[in-house]
Amino acid sequence: MLKKTLIIIAVVVVALGLAAWLGLNAGLTAMGLHPQYSGPKFQLPGGKALIIATSHDRLGEKGDRTGVFGSEMTAPYYEFVAGGMKVDLASIKGGPIPIDPMSFKWFIKSEYDDRFLKDPDFQLKTAQSLKIDDIDFTGYDIIYLAGGWGAAYDLGTSEVLGRKITEAYGAGKVIGGVCHGPLGLLLAKDEKGAPLVKERRLTAVTDKQVRELGISMTPQHPERELRAAGAVFEGKTAFRDMFANHSAVDGRLVTGQNQNAGAEVANKMMMTAKGSQR
Repeated sequence: MLKKTLIIIAVVVVALGLAAWLGLNAGLTAMGLHPQYSGPKFQLPGGKALIIATSHDRLGEKGDRTGVFGSEMTAPYYEFVAGGMKVDLASIKGGPIPIDPMSFKWFIKSEYDDRFLKDPDFQLKTAQSLKIDDIDFTGYDIIYLAGGWGAAYDLGTSEVLGRKITEAYGAGKVIGGVCHGPLGLLLAKDEKGAPLVKERRLTAVTDKQVRELGISMTPQHPERELRAAGAVFEGKTAFRDMFANHSAVDGRLVTGQNQNAGAEVANKMMMTAKGSQR
């Protein structure tokens, strides 16, 4: 009898553990990770979008592997494609775009990431990204800056990126990004030569989220840097900010708070680009 009871208890424990393991992704989704975008969808047939990502693949010199956060690249990509746009991928140095391995863990990855992992054409674009130095940004309707911890090392300090975003904004293009991506706006200027972010409503990953995730060794933190540059920073909070979501539209600048805002920002960028063409 005792042996039978122990077997039953063991089976129940294993079953409960398996259920908890399999339900982890659903639980994180229920708390707010990668929310299903339910807002209006926009079309920009024949338009062109340029997605820019980091080339930095380590936290520090010899730390854990990092790069772009998967869904911050994949969600906008597929939303732009669904909107009838041609999409190119670029990075600071060109060549392979490093993807943070954590973002593709089964309990974190999004539906867009699953599509990417079965999409050889998209994977090839990621492996052979264009170098920003070689691109005319004014040839695109939308310039989107993907985030991830790697972006904290190179997007905000690239003079080439700052100059090219300045040119694109001056040519009437729509500029945006999510999470650490808006760091790429720091060195850009407006039509009068003032910092592009000054007195503009912007959002990006919050200082609170940086603290909560315990990755504070990166050289730039978006909320801190954008506020210091004069931006009117916006953000929403939650019991953990990785489950919060927010986007901000200020003229032709469209930004999202974190990995949860990729699809929303992409559609708002298409909406803004469509409106600016009238």
